[in-house]
Amino acid sequence: MTHAEPVPSGPLPVVELRDLHKSFGALEVLKGISFTAREGQVISLIGSSGSGKSTLLRCINMLEVPDRGDVLIDGEAIALTGEGQRRRVGDENQIRRIRSELGMVFQSFNLWAHMTILENVMEAPLIVQKRARAEVEAEARAMLDKVGIGAKADAYPAQLSGGQQQRAAIARALCINPRVMLFDEPTSALDPELEVEVLRVIKLLADEGRTMVLVTHDMEFARSVSDQVIFLHQGLIEEQGTPDEIFGATRSARLKQFLNAANHG
Repeated sequence: MTHAEPVPSGPLPVVELRDLHKSFGALEVLKGISFTAREGQVISLIGSSGSGKSTLLRCINMLEVPDRGDVLIDGEAIALTGEGQRRRVGDENQIRRIRSELGMVFQSFNLWAHMTILENVMEAPLIVQKRARAEVEAEARAMLDKVGIGAKADAYPAQLSGGQQQRAAIARALCINPRVMLFDEPTSALDPELEVEVLRVIKLLADEGRTMVLVTHDMEFARSVSDQVIFLHQGLIEEQGTPDEIFGATRSARLKQFLNAANHG
C-alpha cells in the first residue's frame, strides 16, 4: 500500500532564499540569510544603511550572484556555477525566463529618456516576452491608469515629476505580469509630498494580494503594508515577525535602538 505525499497547506512559496552569503572583496555583506515569501505576502526589509538590504534584494534576481546559498523562484532553484566570488549564473536562458517573472523597481527610475512613458512601459512585454503590440498597448495604458498617470502616456520622462516617473517605473514592472514585485527603496530619491503618491500605489498593489519584497526606510509604511518584517543587522536577520511583533513587541536591543533612531530621525 502506497501513501500519498501530504499536500502542503496554505500559500505556496514564490521566493525562497537559503543560506545566502555575499562578499565584495574582503567585505562580507550577507552572512547566511534564509527566508520565504509566500503567494500574496508582502515582506519588508528594514535596517541601517550597509546592513545588506539592497544586496539581498538584488540577489533574488541575480543582479548580484551570491557566493554561497540558493535562490528558488516558484520552487525552481536558479542554476549557479563556480565557487565563492567567482560564482556565476549557470544558465542564461533560465535566468532570462525567471527575470521575466520578477518586476523590479529601483531607487532611480531607469526610464529611457528618448521614449515616451507609454513606450517605456511597453518595451519589455514587446521585446522580451514577444507579445502582440495591440494587447501590450491596451495593458500598458491600463497600468498607467492604475498608477494614476494615464494622461501622461505620450509625455517623455523629463516632462514628469520624480513621483510620476517612479509611478511609470512601477507600471513598467507590472506590465510584464510578474509573479513577484521587488522594490529597492522606491521613494528614497523623492521629496516627501511625491513619496506619498508612490506609497499609495504600492499600498494598492499590496491590497490586491500581490507578492512583494520591499526595502524601505519608512517604518510607518512597513507597518501598514507588510505581512512580515525582517530586520537586518550586519548581514544577518536580527529579528523577523509580523508588524505587531516587530514594532509593538520588539525583542532585540539592536532593533529597539534602530526604531528609536528612525522615529526621531
